[in-house]
Amino acid sequence: MATTVEYIEYVCEQIRGIGDIRYKKMFGEYMVYLNNKPVLLVCDNNVFVKKLDCIESIMANADVGVPYKGAKEHYILDIDDQEFSKKVILEVEKVTPIPKPRKKK
Repeated sequence: MATTVEYIEYVCEQIRGIGDIRYKKMFGEYMVYLNNKPVLLVCDNNVFVKKLDCIESIMANADVGVPYKGAKEHYILDIDDQEFSKKVILEVEKVTPIPKPRKKK
């Protein structure tokens, strides 16, 4: 089951106010960007955060899962907990680089 537009918009609404938020459809699912940095994967109406050292302690009790076949295990973020979600995403954004533009062939 693919993520619905309503759900991705809900996710973005939950984290509004922490920076420039946008989302992009990718392979039928979504990537959420904060200040042009990819911070969340949203697949099958679930929010995934990459397992990073900077959030290991605050996500210690979080469920884990695989967002798509062949992906590494990610934390599953409880997006309904707005303040906690913002805290996690701000930590991820600090260590995530802006993706380099792809060269056109």
